[in-house]
Amino acid sequence: MVKTDYDAVVVGSGPNGLAAAILLQQHGLSVLLTEGKDSIGGGLRSEQLTLPGYIHDVCSAIHPLAAASPFFKTLPLQKFGLEFIYPAIAAAHPFDNGKAAALYQPITDTAHTLGADEGAYRKLMQPIVNNWPAIATNVLGPLRFPQHPLKMARFGLAALQPATTLSGRFKTPEAKGLLAGMAAHCMQPISNPASSAVALVLLAAGHLNGWPLPKGGSQQIAHALAGYFISLGGKIETGTYIRSMGQLPSAKAVLFDVTPRQLLQIAGHRFSNIYKWQLQRYRYGMGVFKVDWALDGPIPFTAGQCRHAGTVHIGNAINEIAASEKQTWQGQHPEKPFVLLAQQSLFDNSRAPQGKHTAWAYCHVPHGSVRDMTDRIENQVERFAPGFKDRILARHTMNAAQVEAYNPNYIGGDIGGGVTDLGQLFTRPALRWSPYRTSAKGIYICSSSTPPGGGVHGMCGYHSARQALRDIFNIPLKAL
Repeated sequence: MVKTDYDAVVVGSGPNGLAAAILLQQHGLSVLLTEGKDSIGGGLRSEQLTLPGYIHDVCSAIHPLAAASPFFKTLPLQKFGLEFIYPAIAAAHPFDNGKAAALYQPITDTAHTLGADEGAYRKLMQPIVNNWPAIATNVLGPLRFPQHPLKMARFGLAALQPATTLSGRFKTPEAKGLLAGMAAHCMQPISNPASSAVALVLLAAGHLNGWPLPKGGSQQIAHALAGYFISLGGKIETGTYIRSMGQLPSAKAVLFDVTPRQLLQIAGHRFSNIYKWQLQRYRYGMGVFKVDWALDGPIPFTAGQCRHAGTVHIGNAINEIAASEKQTWQGQHPEKPFVLLAQQSLFDNSRAPQGKHTAWAYCHVPHGSVRDMTDRIENQVERFAPGFKDRILARHTMNAAQVEAYNPNYIGGDIGGGVTDLGQLFTRPALRWSPYRTSAKGIYICSSSTPPGGGVHGMCGYHSARQALRDIFNIPLKAL
């Protein structure tokens, strides 16, 4: 091979870029990780957004997929300062009648909260949890013939259903609402095919590992990954936003933790016409409007489970959630948006001054929206926690356009790296044997615009680096 400055260069230091860089470096290559901002992390950043002493997660906050990630589980991240905190209640879902459904790690405890649906919930989730070790790499990876086809088929038969259809297995509003809140993470109408996939993965992750939050903020995950990468001999450079291939040092392989839009801008001249056409047709989805609060006390939820949950899904019954997500998908701003809320300071006292608290929340909005949804989000929280507004000391907000300005991978405020409907679930970003290869030799994409999509799990980066190791460096790897 021609001598190059590095064996591999990874562009972008989100969890997928970090995962890719680590796997390459683990195999004795010389790897440079480059980041446009002055600090690493992508969606893994924490800052004092409101008042001094209040630490807020700028993007991602709660990390069920980080704890469930087959690749991250192999890394000694605790030795590099990562400490996960596990709330006893992973997620709670309040209703107007004052009741709440709750996701506990034991399936039996969750099922018990669902009354008449106790048996139906166990029948749905127990096989998925039991089979997870055998199917995890297939679920969190590209479309391939599975090693355990019958177990994967059982998961797939449920996962490919619309969440509104799968909810037909249940009778109670609590079970239907719990499923709907999980499905709404997919950022598309929950009446769409395959909208159940995200719900089942999140529920399984809760039962297997809980929904943890990193002590000190999400930035600690990035710091731990970077610390381990550097300990292996890797190099990180920050403060240079890559807009062209000419900015990069020479390398045998370049992996981009960016979405198709940026990839076309940087390297489009290297690609075949059909591959460029495929990337140009890639679809981005709904955006988010986000609020961070500094609070004078904990959120006074009516339902007790919500006062002890790391995450709270605010949307009431399944019909209300389905209507809200459909309206947003159609370009409207619902009066009662589905709100995802996290309460990190209840479990991590490093997040706020003594006796004070933080809270983190967002709702879905139309792509690229600049509408201020603060009042609608706060009204939704107040609805299930009377007195909440009186505890607000300060707030920080970001509309969808500002979310993209903060992180260019969040096109139009889409934090998932592109729509994850049936048309793009496994074929993202293009229909190819390997979704991580581009049409240009030595250039790969490793962002959440590849399978398995959004979330802090690093599996997109892992699979992309694995492909590069095999193609360029002739290093075959066994699957995790």
